[in-house]
Amino acid sequence: MKHAYIFPGQGAQFSGMGKLLYEQHTIAKEMFEQANAILGFRISDIMFSGTEEALKQTNVTQPAVFLHAVIAYASLPSPKPNMVAGHSLGEFSALVASGVLQFEDALRLVAIRANAMQTACEKQPSTMAAILALPDEKVEAICAEVQQETGEVVVAANYNCPGQLVISGSIKGIEIACERMKAAGAKRALILPVGGAFHSPLMEPAKQELAQAITATHFNDPICPVYQNVVAKAVNDAINIQKNLIAQLTGAVKWTQSVEAMVADGATHFTEVGPGKVLQGLVQKIAKNVITDGIS
Repeated sequence: MKHAYIFPGQGAQFSGMGKLLYEQHTIAKEMFEQANAILGFRISDIMFSGTEEALKQTNVTQPAVFLHAVIAYASLPSPKPNMVAGHSLGEFSALVASGVLQFEDALRLVAIRANAMQTACEKQPSTMAAILALPDEKVEAICAEVQQETGEVVVAANYNCPGQLVISGSIKGIEIACERMKAAGAKRALILPVGGAFHSPLMEPAKQELAQAITATHFNDPICPVYQNVVAKAVNDAINIQKNLIAQLTGAVKWTQSVEAMVADGATHFTEVGPGKVLQGLVQKIAKNVITDGIS
């Protein structure tokens, strides 16, 4: 029996997030104030009492979700992870929890990531879409067909759970792909309200900028296996963790495969740390016989 700690990504934010942590734990208050100083603005004020619209700004959203998760984890009495994983942005939280990155370094990287992604989105209008109830192989095949026939970028981006795969690419490519997904029998092919094609080749400029910062940052070997998005298997050394983190921005989030690998390696209990319960729901759809709970 092994205990896995998992960390959510962008989209889990909500107004009031982290406020109870700040009020109830000395370490949380210290970390929030440290984050305010590092970022150069009081992100804690936006998290605790800002509007939903303010929280949606990329330069706020990503650090906010990261902070909530990492500070919630740091406030636990004695977490003993046998393995960790994070969904997209959540991988940075997982790397702090596993001792790979120092809190301050990870926060700086998250801020760079957020700004680089925002710039990439502004340069190249693009989007994502959720495809429901169509086999992964069929989704992948349609993406490949659309790319080959039109020259537009369309790729599988987030393997969230069986029957739920998010695709990413140019606006025209996604629109064409969605029509074909519906014709192929998808229950839904829903274009998402996001500002760009995350986890696709269109994030290459952001990847290059983030890669420089990641390469200049010290990474430790983890205290437990880290199941990274792009490889969906246990990684135990700093060099490969660093390489996989760089690849993540343009590579697919293989969440289904990661959870399956964790279960195969003995995980029976998954604890989601941070805002929301999205990952708990996904894990239950991927592995029905495991225990899931959450800490926020």
